Formats: sequence, structure tokens, C-alpha cells
Amino acid sequence: MAIIDLDTHTDERAASAPGITAAPRRSGRPRVVVVGAGFGGLSVARALARAEVDVLVLDRNNYHGFWPLLYQVATAGLEPESIAYPARAILRQYPRTNFRMAEVSGVDLERRLVHTSGQPIEYDYLVLAAGSANNYFGNEQLADQTFGMKDIDEAERLRSQVLLAFERASQEADPARRATLLTFVIVGGGPTGVELAGAFAELIRHVLRKDYPMLDVAQARVILVEAGDRVLASFPAKLQRAALRRLRAMGVEVRFGAAVQSVAGDTVAFKGGDALASSTVVWAAGVRGARLGDRLGAEMGRGARVKIAPTLNLPGRPEVFVIGDMAYLEGYKGSQAYPMVAPVAIQQGAQAARNILAQLADQPMRAFRYRDKGQMATIGRRAAVFDAFGVRLSGFLAWAGWLFVHLIELIGFRNRVVVLANWVYNYFTYDRGVRLITSDATRKQ
Repeated sequence: MAIIDLDTHTDERAASAPGITAAPRRSGRPRVVVVGAGFGGLSVARALARAEVDVLVLDRNNYHGFWPLLYQVATAGLEPESIAYPARAILRQYPRTNFRMAEVSGVDLERRLVHTSGQPIEYDYLVLAAGSANNYFGNEQLADQTFGMKDIDEAERLRSQVLLAFERASQEADPARRATLLTFVIVGGGPTGVELAGAFAELIRHVLRKDYPMLDVAQARVILVEAGDRVLASFPAKLQRAALRRLRAMGVEVRFGAAVQSVAGDTVAFKGGDALASSTVVWAAGVRGARLGDRLGAEMGRGARVKIAPTLNLPGRPEVFVIGDMAYLEGYKGSQAYPMVAPVAIQQGAQAARNILAQLADQPMRAFRYRDKGQMATIGRRAAVFDAFGVRLSGFLAWAGWLFVHLIELIGFRNRVVVLANWVYNYFTYDRGVRLITSDATRKQ
């Protein structure tokens, strides 16, 4: 990838390193490098917009994705571009802020260099907000045998796989093979798994049964498997029960105490000896911090997240901050780690920016304080669970609240209009307009 020289002099630290030439600097202002254009990274850039610093945001993609709606791309409800927005279009409104599309491979903390797919980039302050990755709990072979839900490419691949399974089933003479093609397994009973299971059930019941009249769609199965004994474990028990009732009413099979041991070919093997035949297995069983954190040499917490100080920086490194899904910091509801959700990343991004400004002004940094905005999950048409601002709801009102919150949090007026139009169309027609097979539906991630 070509890197355009935007600056006027080269950093002396990088120049002293044999074989390393850093990207030149633009000005004498301090440079803040932000890794990741997600919720946390954009929050940092926004909070530093009026400060006398140069901000450079790095991301391997040229867009910001609104991942809470990613499952709707996977289930043909939304176009991929309706939940993404160009990073440059967002950041150009902030003075002294630039964007560079680059893959970050590591950080040299001593020389203050970020190693990328192009030239190394020097920094005065660094904010790592690279997000999360799927957690396979030590069984990395599952990455090649299951479908993930971490990016637009993966969502499109899953959508193609589901539609291709129906295409193949419509031409399959062997009943056993046809049943395997029409069995969809989702591993993990958290919000992603629950929302995806409900969306799959509705897609099959309301849309695909009309597209494939030659098939007995009653044979299609959506199976949600959870190693624990409940879905939506972070929600109150009453809302957990409401979600479970709704899933089962929609025809989703929910299996508890089902820990996946392996996936090979079309067979899902569980610990304990049970097995299940399925051509489509989606991994939503957990997430871990982005793998960039593994290469920092820092102390790690649960979920491969980097342990940080209450002021959000690496211990002993006041110039290096880690926020969002990458960061492990206890203090949520007592001694729990802060959850890997967008509101945490946004608020940590703003606090990291304030602490950078405090250092520049020779002021003490402040510890992070979280304002909990609650949680919610949708379970198909006209149903959701809502636990926020002291209000706990399930059913239609919770669903309406979920729609409103997600719509206003989308970036870009066009995206809000497109998403709203899709939702209205889907609601009144019981249809999904993005039923396209656009990629090789292979399990290789």
C-alpha cells in the first residue's frame, strides 16, 4: 500500500532504528495515533477535534461499521453499505485529523512506533481501539469450520451460505442430505446468537418458504446451542425467560448444556458424545480482545484483553491508552470487568482523550467512570428485551425502543433513511429484499 508523505520532517527515534524509516511528521504539534475506526476510536477523534494536536486514525478498512446491525446483513434484511460509513467522510469534519487505511501489525513501545502494512508511524500518544475477535477458547480449528460475525465480509458470506443451502436442498434427492443442508446451528446464547437465531427463523418462515415451494420448509431447523443453562446471561432472569419463550414460540430449538467440542465436515460434535448434522454452523459463543493486544507484551486479563490502569493507560506507559473491547478494567457492578459493548468504548474514548489533554497541560489524569446505559436485544418481529435506565421491558414496547435507539445511533442521514425504509418494507411485506448470493460461501474465514 502506498503511503503519501503528508508531513515535513522525519522522527529522530525512528531514524535511529536500523532499517526503519518512519512516516514523516507534518508539524511540531503532538501526534496522537488512534488504531481503530470503531466506536472507541471515533470517540477519541471527536473529543480531540478542537485540541492543538494532530490526530491520525488507522484502520484496515476504510469504513466505520455499525456492528449491532450486522446480523441483519447476514439474514438478508439490510444492505451492507447501509450499516457502514466511510471513515474519511466522518473524520474530515475534525480539524487536524487524518485517516490512513493500513493493517497494524505491532507496536514498538520503546521507540514509540506503530508498525503497519506500509511505513512505521511514530506517535507521541497512542490509543489502541482495535476491537475484538472471535474467541474459540483454544480450539482454533473452529475458525476454519464455522462462520463468524465480526465484519461485513463475514456477514455477506453467511448470507450467501444460508441461501446457497436452500438452493442445494431444492435439488437434493437424498432426504438425509437435504435435512443436513436445512439445519442451521448457532453456537452461543448471548445477544448475537439470540438475535441471529430469531432472524433466521423469521427469514425461513416468512420468506424462504415462498421462494422454495418445492421444499418442506417445516424440515428446516434453527438450533441455538448454549454451554450454560440460560440465554442472555447478562440480563435479569425475568427477561431471560421472556427471550427463551419467544425463541421457542418462533420454532427455534434451544439446547442448554451443549458445549461444542469440534466441527468437522457437516458434523457438530459436543462434549459428552452427542453429535448433530448441519452444513451451516455460526460461532457466536464468545469474543476476545483483538490479537494486536497479544503482541504488546503487556499483562493480559480474561478474554485476552489488555490490563490497564483506571486512567485507561498501560501501567508505566502514560502515553499509551487501550480502550474498548481490547481493554480489561475492573469496576463494573463491583469487581467485574467493563463489558465489551459500544457505550463502554465510546465513554472510554472520550476519557482517554481528556487524559491526553491533561498530560499536555501538566494536569493529573482522571480515572474512568462509566455511565451505564443498559442493554437490549431483539428477538425477531415485534419482540425484544430492554434493560436500561431502570426500565425492564419485553415484547412490543421493548422492540420499539430497540428500533429507536439503533436508528438514532447510526452514522449518516442516508444510512438512517435506508435502514428505516428497509425496516418498514420488511415489516409490512414480510419480505427481505437482499436475498443475494454474492460470494463463495465457504467456511474458510
